[in-house]
Amino acid sequence: MKRIVTAIALLAVAVYLIFWGPSWLFLTAATYLGITCYFEYSGLVAGHGIQRPGIWGVLAGLLILFSPGVVLPGLSLVMILALAAALRYADLRDVLPHVACVFLGALYAFAPWHFAVLLRQMSVHWLLLALASNWAGDSAAYYVGRSFGKHRLAPVVSPKKSWEGAAGSVAGSVIFGVIYMGYFMPSVRLWTVVLIAVVANIAGQFGDLAESAMKRGAGVKDSGNLLPGHGGMLDRVDSSLFALPVVYMLAQVSAVTGL
Repeated sequence: MKRIVTAIALLAVAVYLIFWGPSWLFLTAATYLGITCYFEYSGLVAGHGIQRPGIWGVLAGLLILFSPGVVLPGLSLVMILALAAALRYADLRDVLPHVACVFLGALYAFAPWHFAVLLRQMSVHWLLLALASNWAGDSAAYYVGRSFGKHRLAPVVSPKKSWEGAAGSVAGSVIFGVIYMGYFMPSVRLWTVVLIAVVANIAGQFGDLAESAMKRGAGVKDSGNLLPGHGGMLDRVDSSLFALPVVYMLAQVSAVTGL
């Protein structure tokens, strides 16, 4: 019951922010998600025996989220500061993995929410497609995998996932995308919607497996305990972190080429 209540509350908040939330509130939510995901990711990094990424990754992530025009020089400056600060470590073998994890975390946790902002500016329907196609896919994967799953998809990373469930997830995303976009954005060609739904779903499944690999390597079940019945924020948005940039790029191609 706790899991269901949390899921309903998250869905209600997400729908409000996507369709009716003012821009400043949506950007505030994106910032909160980026910071929360980053610190949960930092905990996973620490579980791998690497120095926990700190404030430098947050600064780099905020640059990515808010200031795309100055990202390259800004990130270069943050990299210099992060490397300089890491020189204080007694074991210099910690310097390279720590700084590498700082910037991987900034991209991993913050960049997708920048694309969420851009998608919302294009159309709230593109943004919902990017998010809800994975929600629909997850539901379909659960029922198909539970009923027909026999062949393990990634037994080392996530033993419960099956190829049958993965195929059901793709089908669920396509069905949702065709129905939703067909009603709200009928100007987008059917094959374009199908293509984007398929690629977004596959990207989302890789996002889920990537987070599972990080958790398994860190020896933990969940990335955190923020969400009752669901674990951490990363556990809820891991698919979206990979799907959002993919949908943005494909939607851009569709808008420019008319495909």
